[in-house]
Amino acid sequence: MLKLYGGAFSRASIVKWYLEEIGVPYEFVMLDMQAGAHLQPDFLAINPIGKVPAIVDGDFKLWESGAILVYLAQKYGKMPASPEEQAVIIQWVLFGNATLAQGIFVEANRAKELPKLMKPLNDIFERQPFLLGNEFSVADVAVGSILGYIPMMLKLDLSEYPAVVDYIKRMGERPAFQKSIAARG
Repeated sequence: MLKLYGGAFSRASIVKWYLEEIGVPYEFVMLDMQAGAHLQPDFLAINPIGKVPAIVDGDFKLWESGAILVYLAQKYGKMPASPEEQAVIIQWVLFGNATLAQGIFVEANRAKELPKLMKPLNDIFERQPFLLGNEFSVADVAVGSILGYIPMMLKLDLSEYPAVVDYIKRMGERPAFQKSIAARG
């Protein structure tokens, strides 16, 4: 069985969300980060950087939430066949983990970056329910998780972006989101 390693309030909840969405059985291994469990040799053998999340799937070990999401989509989820369509999904996963997260959660960046990020996202969600069109995908987990943390952690005023607010609400209502992201707080 796939093992997902995480800590309290870690990005492991993002991976949990996707595992719940695609119905892949997994064992969640909660590491006591305060006690330094992530720095012990057995975990460092999985991730030499000592960060969570990480997975072990059979003999395969992988860390970094974005890489894990892409791997899970390729192996267990719905990943399109063409390299171009795959690249678009990977683009959104990287956007969520890097550009969006930095723009929202790094306070020094927020005032400048928030409008640059939210306006195009709002335009997308005015046209379609999900990032890639009419179907939920791993891209929505990557981006939706970061957006979903806004009302939970930051309480930012997003009223200028009603389609983003609606998207956050719809993502938050998904049963798999409730079991993972919402349950962590």
